[in-house]
Amino acid sequence: MGKFVCAGAMLQCSMGAAPTMLNVIDPTRPKVQGKPMANIMDNKPFVNVATFGMCRSLANPTVASATAAALGTLTPMPCIPNLVAPWTPGGQVKVGNLPALLDNCKLVCAWAGNISINNPGNVCNAEGK
Repeated sequence: MGKFVCAGAMLQCSMGAAPTMLNVIDPTRPKVQGKPMANIMDNKPFVNVATFGMCRSLANPTVASATAAALGTLTPMPCIPNLVAPWTPGGQVKVGNLPALLDNCKLVCAWAGNISINNPGNVCNAEGK
């Protein structure tokens, strides 16, 4: 079973150059080790999920344009996450009436990036141990 994910968890995108931190903005959420817990809808670009530095996906129009202008040499451009679905699969425990975010959940960017959780921001698993 996975670990609960909290504010401050470290995220990584397969198409991004740098990790970023998950931001949980609802201070009324239950807490684990003093940090607000995340749920599957904590997927809003620049609210919950910041930039991953530079994007290297050709599915990203700015990367495709810059690469074409460089005569086919891959030219990364600033990451602007395009997140259109919740984290999946989510846990059985509810956080804010939605499934809890666990460290085995994934998030997909429309620019072909797969976002994973490198560090959940706490050491408690979903059984509270």
